[in-house]
Amino acid sequence: MTDEDKDNTELIKKAARSILKDEIKHLQLVPSVAIKLLKLTNDDNARIEHLSLIIETEPVLAAKILKQVNSAAYALPNKITSINRAVTMLGFSTVRQLAINLLLYNKLIQRGSKRAFDLLFFWQHCLYVASLSRRIAVALKYPDPDLVYTGGLLHDIGKIVLETYGRVTYSDFIHSMGKSGHSTIEEERRFFGITHTEMGHVFCLEWQLPPSIMAIVAFHHNQPTETSSYAKYKTEIAIVSFANYIAWIQGIGSATHDSHSKLQSAVLETINIDQLDLEALLQQVDQDMKITREFYDIQLPGLTTLRATLVKATINLSQISEDKPFSAVDMSGRKPSSCLTAPHHSLNPDDFIPRTLEAIQDEFCFDRSIMFTIDPKRRCLIASYWWPTSILPTALQPFEIDMSGISGLLLTCLREKKAVIVNTAIERDNPILQRLNTSEFIAVPVLHHNRLSGVLYADNSQSKKPMRESLLPEIMPIAYELGIAMFNAKQYDQQKKHAQIDHLTQLFNKRMLTNFLTEIFQGDESKLTNIAIGFVDIDKFKLFNDTCGHQAGDDALKIVADILRSLTRPGDFIGRYGGEEFLFVLRNTDAKGAYGYAERIRSEIERRGKLMNQRFHGHLLTVSIGVSLYSADYTNYTDMIEAADQAMYQAKEEGRNRIVMLPDVETGNK
Repeated sequence: MTDEDKDNTELIKKAARSILKDEIKHLQLVPSVAIKLLKLTNDDNARIEHLSLIIETEPVLAAKILKQVNSAAYALPNKITSINRAVTMLGFSTVRQLAINLLLYNKLIQRGSKRAFDLLFFWQHCLYVASLSRRIAVALKYPDPDLVYTGGLLHDIGKIVLETYGRVTYSDFIHSMGKSGHSTIEEERRFFGITHTEMGHVFCLEWQLPPSIMAIVAFHHNQPTETSSYAKYKTEIAIVSFANYIAWIQGIGSATHDSHSKLQSAVLETINIDQLDLEALLQQVDQDMKITREFYDIQLPGLTTLRATLVKATINLSQISEDKPFSAVDMSGRKPSSCLTAPHHSLNPDDFIPRTLEAIQDEFCFDRSIMFTIDPKRRCLIASYWWPTSILPTALQPFEIDMSGISGLLLTCLREKKAVIVNTAIERDNPILQRLNTSEFIAVPVLHHNRLSGVLYADNSQSKKPMRESLLPEIMPIAYELGIAMFNAKQYDQQKKHAQIDHLTQLFNKRMLTNFLTEIFQGDESKLTNIAIGFVDIDKFKLFNDTCGHQAGDDALKIVADILRSLTRPGDFIGRYGGEEFLFVLRNTDAKGAYGYAERIRSEIERRGKLMNQRFHGHLLTVSIGVSLYSADYTNYTDMIEAADQAMYQAKEEGRNRIVMLPDVETGNK
């Protein structure tokens, strides 16, 4: 293990100790027999006799193995009465796999649970990922399919550790999930102080499982660094990551709350998916799961062909969004004409993109041109700019292209990042040709550092002039310059937003709060009568840092920020004022509305704090809120802020975890 791995391991072990009820070596999560079977994965000298002996020492397991191998699912000609015979007939791999499945199922699932973390749903996911991992390994001619099967079966074991032995459980975590937009991994770290992959890694270390399985458990969401001792298992990790991704996009996740899964570019760089017949693989896995369905009573989805299509489309999207390296036209030494580069001297896309399209039309005499940008969330290409402005009538707007429907040469343009000409002679039924009523168009990828930003489209739908192949190398440098301009504009916009946003909570900072209130108080005085300002202060915040560590303090701030964000209306304003203080500005409200909003904030933070009581070492997360309602006596927004601040301190003095309003008016909520 490298020094880097040792340092990381110590950190996650420390985090695990703070969240678990007991030392992990005392946790009876997996039977000792299962551990012995798992270790056979790494034993090159393991023989049939070793496996038989392990199973025979557990009479209940032996009986179930024999019952299963004699079932109709295996259709053996003669009844099998000995474990040694069962192993000989079915093979070492099949029997060991079945034994591990039964042991884990009996220990993890049969205890029953009506909590938010559905263990049967979780078990279905593990079986599916394991089976698909094995099938992928066989297709790729990976030498040890059994290893990746076991890794797939255990990849999410950290979730079971948290659910079974956490001071706060995985079910509590699911209940706490809001609409923050963060990934599950990010939310786990915020809630537990550790992710399920890290907890699984600690479990594997304590039980001394093979390093290859350890690597899969620890890194199936994020590949290890090149200097890590686990980097040599990148193929095993990639196979299980890919199987996990396919399971998720079919709705077979490990929990119903799982957020959008992300296929790492490293996965597609490690395994060649062109070698995989996805439809055949899914059919094989369905058959594998059918065999276990009778025993486990698990219902699986069908429609294999439809799922295969979905998988392919999603992979294509991931390749684009993850910036997987593709071949691209070499831009070295080529300089676009000045009339085409001049429009790029701006940081406003609404300025330089239309001007560039106009310049392209003048230079090459195209009838019309369109700039398609990529919307990764909606998974589509959007016609964001066009020239002349009359070429897209209202009937065609908005003009969007679903990524899952892209095929043929346009797909080649996106995947291989090269300019193409699409016409009816090659793709008669192309929907873009039909929708734009043209017989031919060119598509040019717009790149920056080999990352796809959009697609430049042009045609001669009116003049009917043919699109010459020689145009493509002339247009590529222009698209390249356009990509640079778009990247610079995006960077500028991000920097501008960065100056407005508090880095930790992702809420507006004090500067933006000041600007917002200044604008309101300089506006129409009649609109001020429905304004309320509130101070939200975390109670005894210093204890979070002193007793739980600064990471816990940061997590508390993020939780409060997420709750404020989720409960605030569009048009109102929230921000971090400084330290543990937040400020909200409500418009078009009254005393009752302001109090109701503040109470929703207070009660939700209190509820979340109770869930995380153990996470914060018994220190409850609550807030005191002071609210000021507009009065003609306030000549400036600073007067209202000061009044809200005074009300907040009054709430502290009255016992904390409460709301005080100034002026003290009847709200109907008390």
